[in-house]
Amino acid sequence: MSTMNSSELFPTIGKVADQTQTQDTQNPLEIAPVSNTDEDRPVQEIESLCMQCGQQGMTRLLLTSIPFFREVIVMSFRCEHCGFNNNEIQSAGTIRPEGTVYTAKILSRDDLNRQLVKSGTCTVTIPEYELTIPSSKGQLTTVEGLVRDIVSDLSADQPLRRVENEAVYTKIQSIIDGFKEVLADDSDEEDDEDKPGEVKKPKKASEKDVPMKPFTLILDDPAGNSFIEFVESMADPKWNLRTYHRTRQQNIDLGLINPDAEPEVKAKEVQSLEDVKKGEEDDTIGGGLEGENEEIYTFPGTCSSCGHRSDTLIKKVNIPYFKDILIMSTNCDKCGYRDNEVKSGSAISPQGKRITLKVEDREDLSRDILKSESAGLSIPEIELVLQAGTLGGRFTTLEGILDQVYEELSERLFHDSKQSDTFENFLQKLKEVKSAERPFTIILDDPLANSYLQNLYAPDPDPNMTIEMYDRTYEQDEDLGLNDMKVDGYEGANVRAAEEKERLAAHEKEQEKLNAS
Repeated sequence: MSTMNSSELFPTIGKVADQTQTQDTQNPLEIAPVSNTDEDRPVQEIESLCMQCGQQGMTRLLLTSIPFFREVIVMSFRCEHCGFNNNEIQSAGTIRPEGTVYTAKILSRDDLNRQLVKSGTCTVTIPEYELTIPSSKGQLTTVEGLVRDIVSDLSADQPLRRVENEAVYTKIQSIIDGFKEVLADDSDEEDDEDKPGEVKKPKKASEKDVPMKPFTLILDDPAGNSFIEFVESMADPKWNLRTYHRTRQQNIDLGLINPDAEPEVKAKEVQSLEDVKKGEEDDTIGGGLEGENEEIYTFPGTCSSCGHRSDTLIKKVNIPYFKDILIMSTNCDKCGYRDNEVKSGSAISPQGKRITLKVEDREDLSRDILKSESAGLSIPEIELVLQAGTLGGRFTTLEGILDQVYEELSERLFHDSKQSDTFENFLQKLKEVKSAERPFTIILDDPLANSYLQNLYAPDPDPNMTIEMYDRTYEQDEDLGLNDMKVDGYEGANVRAAEEKERLAAHEKEQEKLNAS
C-alpha cells in the first residue's frame, strides 16, 4: 500500500488553478471525463442533507495549502432543490502553540485584493469603525469579500433596528455607509448611465479609480489558524504578524485544558506596603532570600481608563549576571486596558552603561532585553533613534521590542499620508531588521545602567557584544534629578537645621519681650 506525501495530498491553490486552466485551454468545447478514482479528483464530492429543505445537496471538499501559511480544507455546499449554498474553511493542521495577531493597513485599493483566512476561532477588528466581529464559521476570502459580507450582515436587520432602537440604527448605518464608500458600487451606476444599453461586467472595488478612506484590519486568533496575505515578502510595511501566549481562559475555550483544574500559580493579595515589608521578614508570607524570584503580589486599585477596580500585579525577579528588577502589570477586565512596566529593584549606579550588540542571525533575536525608562535605543543601519522614555520600561526579547517599535511607528504611516512613501521605505527596512534578513547593530544607552541585554556566552564574554561603563555628565545628572539628591551626611544637615530653627525661635522671643517693654 503506497502512502501519499503532504504535497500530493495538499496541493497549493495555484497548482490546482493551473491544472484546471490547462484542461480548459486544451479543448474548451470538450467536457473533461469524470474520473472514478478518488486520487484523480482534486475536489471530493459528498452527498449531504440540506438543513433548509431536507433534500439531498452536494458538499465539495478541496484539500489545499496556502503558500507561507498551512494546509486547509475548503468546503462548499449547494442544494439544487432550494438553492441554498454555504462556504466554509477549516484548518487541516494542529493547533499552534501560540496565538497570532495579523495586522494589515488597507491604505489603497490594491490592498483590497489581499487574500485572508478567517478560522472559526478568529476575531476581526477594524478600529477606525469601532467594529469587532466575534468568532464564527471559517472563511477563505479577500479583504473586499470580507467588507461585502460585513455590509450584507449589518444591513439585514436595519429596518427592525430603526423601529426598536434609533440610536443603534444610526450607529450601524454610519458603519455601513463607510464601507459602501470603500466598495464604491455607486460609481458603476454612474458609468452605466453614461453608456446606456451596454452590458458591463461589474468592476472589483480594487479596480475603481475613486478615493478610499484607509482602515486597519486585525485578525486575532488564539489557535493561530488565521492568515492575511502579504505583498512580495514578509518585509511588507503594511503587514505585520505578532504571536502571543494564550491565556488560561483561551486554552479552556479551545478545549486544551480542563476548566476544573486549578491554576498552578496563584497571586498573593496584600493590602499595603506594610504587608510586603512584613512578608519579607516572614518566609511563610514574603518568600525567599534576596536575589531569588519571589511571589506575585496583587495591589488593589482602580483603572485609569474606566475607573473600575483593576489590580496591579508586582513581582520581584532576579536576572542572572545583572540585578533585581520589579515587573508590574495591570489588566482591566472591564475595558481591556493593559499596562506593563519594569522598574529597577537596586540602588542607582554611579556610572552609565552603553551596550552594543552586532546581530547576525535570528538566534540573536531571542535574547532577553531589559530596556528601562531612562534608556535610549538606536540602530545606525536604518537611522532609527529612540530617545529615553520611549516605550517606557520593557522586559521582553529583542524581537519583541522591535515588534513594539514597528507597531508604534506604523500608526504614524497610517495617519501621515504626506510622507507615506519615505516612511514606507523606512518601515520596510525595519521589518528586514526585526526578521534578521540583514545584519544590524543595536545600541542600548542607559545613564542609570538599569538596562540589560542577554549574554548567550555568560559568564564568558560575548564576542558580538561590547559593554562600556562611562561617567555621567552634569546635564545627565540634572535631568535625572541626581544633583539635588543628598544621600551622604544628611543626618548632620538635619541637626544643623534643627539648631538653626531653635536659634531663630529664641531670637523671636527676645524681640517680643523688647517690644512689650
